[in-house]
Amino acid sequence: MGNLVGVYAIWLREVKRSLRDRGQLIGGISRPLLWVLILGIGLNPYFRAEVFGQVRFAVPYTYLQFIFPAVIVLNIMYTAIQSAVSLISDREFGFMREIMVSPKPRWVILLGKVLGGATVAMLHGCIVLLLAQFTDVSLRLTDLVLGLALMFLLAFGLTCLGIVIANRVRSFEGFGVFSNAVILPLYFTSSSIFPLDPALSGAQTRVLYPEWLVLLVQYNPMTYAVDCFRGVFINFNQFDPLRGPLIMIVIAIVFFLVGLRDFTRMGKS
Repeated sequence: MGNLVGVYAIWLREVKRSLRDRGQLIGGISRPLLWVLILGIGLNPYFRAEVFGQVRFAVPYTYLQFIFPAVIVLNIMYTAIQSAVSLISDREFGFMREIMVSPKPRWVILLGKVLGGATVAMLHGCIVLLLAQFTDVSLRLTDLVLGLALMFLLAFGLTCLGIVIANRVRSFEGFGVFSNAVILPLYFTSSSIFPLDPALSGAQTRVLYPEWLVLLVQYNPMTYAVDCFRGVFINFNQFDPLRGPLIMIVIAIVFFLVGLRDFTRMGKS
């Protein structure tokens, strides 16, 4: 019971601090507005095989619908990884030293911070859902519940990744540069803003696209997270629908264990 109280106290502190951060909130609102309403609407006509005359869609959705699940992932990625900057702040101002000498186990401290960051990241993912009516994406209750569960799972794993990065970076500036160097390549090579044509075979895909780009997309774990959300919200999967949740579970477990190892070492140093 005492450990649960400790997890709750740290979770509440992380959530309150993030919600009071106006910059983070503005970023969480402006990103989906820019990506969905400007990029999505701007490129929507080019996503069709024919725009005039007898309109035929190259793929069974519009570009706005295609990019909508990817923007959810983007908003979660940024918020989850950036939430770990609180670890650097706690280290700089001595708060981390105080909680490290408390009798609470290391996993309690780590779990409270991860749950706090994941909660805020999931809320930022929910901001994108408010734009569903503008993208012609219909949200059924069952899809919404499943989508929220997957959003929290992704947010949990990415918050753990952010904490692993924060443990290896000593300054706020270094963390900002390093996290962007992780977020942007992961996002742009996740089939988020352009599709590998699902009607093509693997061999045909490698003829149309550079092989290195196809390999980056195929080996990027975020590809399967984005594909998983597309399956839930627009009923379209390029890959096995189970692969996305499985990869997100592996990411959450692996980076939580790495973060726990780092926390344990931090307490001994």
